[in-house]
Amino acid sequence: MENATLNDEYGYVKDSKVFLKGYLDYPDRQIGEVKRTEQEAIDYFKNRFNIVLNKVEQLENEIDEALNKGSYLTKLIQLQRKLKGFDALGDFVPLLNRLAEKEEYLKGLIEVNQLKNLEIKRALIEDVKVAAAVEDYAAATDQIQEIKAKWIRTGPVEKEYQEEVESTFQQILDDFFQRRRDFFDEQNRVNQQRIDEYERLIKITKTLSYSRDLDDAYAKARDVRNAWNNVGEVPPKRFFKVNKAYRHFLKLFYDKYNLAKGIEPKVRVDPRVLEQQKLLQTAEQLLRSPDIISASNEAKVLLSKWKEIKIPFKLVDKEVADRFRMVCDKIFELSYLARVISRKYPAFEMKSQEEQLRTKYRELEWLAKREKSDLEFAILEFDRTATGDPELDKQAMGRINIQKRKVAMKERILSEFERKLKSIS
Repeated sequence: MENATLNDEYGYVKDSKVFLKGYLDYPDRQIGEVKRTEQEAIDYFKNRFNIVLNKVEQLENEIDEALNKGSYLTKLIQLQRKLKGFDALGDFVPLLNRLAEKEEYLKGLIEVNQLKNLEIKRALIEDVKVAAAVEDYAAATDQIQEIKAKWIRTGPVEKEYQEEVESTFQQILDDFFQRRRDFFDEQNRVNQQRIDEYERLIKITKTLSYSRDLDDAYAKARDVRNAWNNVGEVPPKRFFKVNKAYRHFLKLFYDKYNLAKGIEPKVRVDPRVLEQQKLLQTAEQLLRSPDIISASNEAKVLLSKWKEIKIPFKLVDKEVADRFRMVCDKIFELSYLARVISRKYPAFEMKSQEEQLRTKYRELEWLAKREKSDLEFAILEFDRTATGDPELDKQAMGRINIQKRKVAMKERILSEFERKLKSIS
């Protein structure tokens, strides 16, 4: 400070350079130069002190108002470093003391939270052990995914325990998914054996129609049918394919046999299939109802009844099932459109038939665009978060398929509206 030409409480000017006086263990240091007058330079750097003062006050307020206060520790430490090298004139000591107090406060909170997190994670380890022991792999996977989500949401623990809890938890997951992979590999092997057996029986059934001895072929058909029923279950989609081929060739043989023997076959339909057919007929009647909103409520009841019908996959009439689902989807879409129309257009019934149809078309077109946008976002989100494991991604993929169905039905109804508008015009 010797030979200083201008002194201030917190700094001074020497050789046309501005210095901050040392404080704590920090020596004097140059923070700038005199551009015009020495007093202007001192005043400029004193005003700059307000910048750090505001930053400290702002950070203190953010910490006080934050729910996750511990996340501000890094930001506070960065501000401490910035203060120690900031070019300004003022009393830095109280500001650094305030930040030091906040630092101790945050470290105390973090220590408490880390202890709490350790308790939570150890409890989750016990939970995941129980879930991993469940024999139903689908149910176990759902439980483990929920526990894993809780684990991810739980904050860090003290470093000395971090590796222990993380490795223990991950090892349980690794063991479970390895056992699950082994299980499904074995299932796939068994399924392939059964498919091979089904295909062998199909080849035998295919040759029955070419047999000269129909009685012998009839006995073979009976043996094949008994063998077919004892092969065992395979995934529904794979069974549908082989079963379709089997029934096709079996029907060809029985048609030939009945014709040769003069037998008039009586077609027996499973009562559960008949019940589904009746539900389809009821749904189709509801679709023609003038009160589509009430029809929607009744369709929900039909859906519940449909789900209550426990029918073996071998007996499922896929055409009836697809038609029922499509009719219900259409009822729900038209019902939703009707509610939108009644809310937005109180005098809708006063419009002409053409105006009503154009209004419906316009509103449904907007709904379809919104649904498409939601679908595109859902697909992007799925691509971003998908694990690649069909079992783990099953739920998200199911929601996307529902959205695809909704979009397809809206577009189908729009096409119907368009055809009606052309016929009116």
